[in-house]
Amino acid sequence: MQIVFRTDSSIKMGVGHVMRCLTLADELNSQNHQITFICRNLTGNQIVLIKQKKYKIITIPIVRNFTTNNIYLEWLGATQEYDAEQTIRVLPKNVDLLIVDSYALDEVWHQRLRKFTEKIMVIDDLADRSFDCDTLLNQNLGTQIKDYKGKVRNDCELLLGCDYALLRPEFPNLREVALKKRKNTTEVKSILISLGGIDTQNRTYDILKEISDNLHIVVVLGGGSPHNEMIKKYTKNKENIKVIVDANNISELMFNADISIGAGGSTSWERCCLGLPTLLYVLAENQRKIAENLEQIGAVKIVSNLKVDLQNILNNFSIWQVMSERAQTVCDGIGVKRIKI
Repeated sequence: MQIVFRTDSSIKMGVGHVMRCLTLADELNSQNHQITFICRNLTGNQIVLIKQKKYKIITIPIVRNFTTNNIYLEWLGATQEYDAEQTIRVLPKNVDLLIVDSYALDEVWHQRLRKFTEKIMVIDDLADRSFDCDTLLNQNLGTQIKDYKGKVRNDCELLLGCDYALLRPEFPNLREVALKKRKNTTEVKSILISLGGIDTQNRTYDILKEISDNLHIVVVLGGGSPHNEMIKKYTKNKENIKVIVDANNISELMFNADISIGAGGSTSWERCCLGLPTLLYVLAENQRKIAENLEQIGAVKIVSNLKVDLQNILNNFSIWQVMSERAQTVCDGIGVKRIKI
């Protein structure tokens, strides 16, 4: 099959959409499907990640002087009608499946692309608009069929919940040994700080100023983050802090950590797969529901006061144990294997 992904990354939206599409692309590529990505050449994009995988990449140009009050259209960098027009211009012939991962695109875009592909699949988190697709994937905890009632076709296949979380194989491969390690852990010694690939708010810097020097700290930064030099300068003479840019072993770093300080979004399922307790920051409104659902089941603690929240866990190890046990139940890491094209 010829499969085309339409997704983007940028300084504003981060890299999460591209990363989860790459996970699905890798699985489909292993099944001998032909993979192509179509991405807009947005500021701070991480198209290089797609190129590193050797997939065919087609870029569409930015629209200069485009303005809108809609945050998701702002991320897209165009109206969805014009984006559809641009996509059609560069779309390969004989597309069997078009996979779309963008909060800005709805049934208007899907309907314009219908005659250029056999099927359309949408990856979504929000359930806030109508879709014209054959398959819809929402990997988030607590997502229900009723969330999409009246928003999809009657014959649309719904793949909902963490059973379909798009995790790379390295996570389920480490899951068994990671859970054994958690079971034998008796105290919190090491912290992993990872606020996503961009961290435009520079929350990492604020966090580092709050944490005690008595703990071993690993900081993961994305190569596209605008604050990397500030972080490196601040940590230069701190022997307990290791800074890694564009880590290619994040599963190993999660395995070695006792607790994580991180953001909501797709990384949440990676941490849960490995039973890693998390102090969670909500860095974007679209992460809030994920964060609240995870906190409700006891897998994370949404940060209200970092010093207090962290010290509470350090002083009460039973809290850590419960968080780890609850996190483990959320996601087994093999969701991508459950998706049948």
